[in-house]
Amino acid sequence: MVSYKARISLSGTEHRVVDRVCNEIKEIASRTGVEIHGPMPLPTKRLVVPVRKSPDGEGTNTWDHWEMRIHKRLIDVDADERTLRQLMRIPIPDGVQIEIQIKS
Repeated sequence: MVSYKARISLSGTEHRVVDRVCNEIKEIASRTGVEIHGPMPLPTKRLVVPVRKSPDGEGTNTWDHWEMRIHKRLIDVDADERTLRQLMRIPIPDGVQIEIQIKS
């Protein structure tokens, strides 16, 4: 049986949703009996956008600060074809990006 190494990187704006997908991946790995490393939390990226409250320029200089946080997780799986097929069938919610890199 051919064994592959898959590196799965997940990113999303809501950490609970990203963790839920990580738990599904861990559950598939434990069911199929493959070795898994992770999920390893990567640093959270903060995107801050300062916006002026009064767009016409009149009045005092007051600003609103809008922030979006991007949470990332990294999972390494020593997988076979059966496990990879099951990983491809996981329903990914909106707002979560997944990237799978496979090495043989």
